[in-house]
Amino acid sequence: MIKRKTVTKSLECKVRITAITDTMQVLSGKWKIHILGTLLQGGKMRFMDLLREIDGIAAKMLSKELQDLEMNQLVTRTVVDTKPITVEYEVTEYGKTMEPIIDEIANWGVFYRNRLHGKTD
Repeated sequence: MIKRKTVTKSLECKVRITAITDTMQVLSGKWKIHILGTLLQGGKMRFMDLLREIDGIAAKMLSKELQDLEMNQLVTRTVVDTKPITVEYEVTEYGKTMEPIIDEIANWGVFYRNRLHGKTD
């Protein structure tokens, strides 16, 4: 019997798996990548604009996801002293490092959808 090398036992693999786990926890759920992508495309946006822009998300869920993104330093929240008070959200410089990843996810999604429906390049 041939003994196979265990990949997941190496230090390099453990570091990689830990990094992937951390990333998945920060971006977990259905909406966070969508919210980040919308803010990256639209720039600074008010809460209600985000709510209108993201199909299917409830106000309570948007609020929760924005709080999580803010806690993880990917989004900033600014209260604007207007009547009524408005709140604006913007991707932080640190959050902008997610842009190439989100672009690749979008590119892969287009490729996948085309492949699924039998379209080729």
